[in-house]
Amino acid sequence: MGELNLYGVYVPTLLIQAILAYILFKIVTLATNRLIAAGWIGFPGIFNLSLYVLMLMLVHWIFLMVQA
Repeated sequence: MGELNLYGVYVPTLLIQAILAYILFKIVTLATNRLIAAGWIGFPGIFNLSLYVLMLMLVHWIFLMVQA
């Protein structure tokens, strides 16, 4: 991967991707909380973990496409 140098502090790109994925996850969670409350999703913890990993993969893919 790589890192960014911000005023002498090296910040890993995976950390930036994880923060962006978390922000995206929080936005998507606003819609999925209604499904959880209605009972459409059986295991909300596993669902939310899977959703975050999916968002992280999406953000990572976007970072790879921008670098290419």
